[in-house]
Amino acid sequence: QVQLVESGGGLVQAGGSLRLSCAASGRTITSFGMGWFRQAPGKEREFVGTINWIGTDIHYADSVKGRFTISRDNGKKTVWLQMSSLKPEDTAVYYCGVSTYASGSDSPTEYKFWGQGTQVTVSS
Repeated sequence: QVQLVESGGGLVQAGGSLRLSCAASGRTITSFGMGWFRQAPGKEREFVGTINWIGTDIHYADSVKGRFTISRDNGKKTVWLQMSSLKPEDTAVYYCGVSTYASGSDSPTEYKFWGQGTQVTVSS
């Protein structure tokens, strides 16, 4: 089992920045890809980005490419999502997950552990 705790969410004005953290405990996450997803009210969980087990291969959704950056430190068992140039449409609950695959994935069905989520609200 892996427990994930997201933090760093909050209220920010459009154009601002936030840095989300995802801290893991329990089993090691070293061998697994990690991902960030988000879910707005009434919508399905949406892919944001994924990072492979060693942090050398990272993929982003087109909607966040160039604005968001994922990184990880396996020694600290932590993954981060740096968000810049935030837009009101980025408002959602953000979740991190542990992928079934070392490469990570853009599909939520290929994740086996999830955090509880952290709310990000971007005001216009």
